[in-house]
Amino acid sequence: MTQPIPDNAEIAVEFPDKLYAASFERTDRFRVHLDKTGVSLTLFGTNPPDARKSVHIHLHYALFSEILQKLAQTILAFPPEQTAHHDLLQGAVKTLYLSLITNPGDDISTLTPEEEVRLLHILE
Repeated sequence: MTQPIPDNAEIAVEFPDKLYAASFERTDRFRVHLDKTGVSLTLFGTNPPDARKSVHIHLHYALFSEILQKLAQTILAFPPEQTAHHDLLQGAVKTLYLSLITNPGDDISTLTPEEEVRLLHILE
């Protein structure tokens, strides 16, 4: 199932003789899911078919885990005045963490109402 992109995304793929760049905006859509080997992300443009673009990315779990580790290190190095999006990221990471440690049959009574709503939304 695709979702609307809540903000913007820019991508660039560089080859020795070519550069492909595209941006995706709120009118575009995305899909993300896990499979046996990793994380898949697809960004879809909503332009007419002759101008439609899409980007497909698949990251194996070891690489995705390393990316998350490096992001954590980068965030720790941010000066306090550049932390405007930390609450947004913290909520998303907390939801990911809760979904990784909670099985659908587990007792979720220790979660806050907000955490429970996030988790139940993910499990749908």
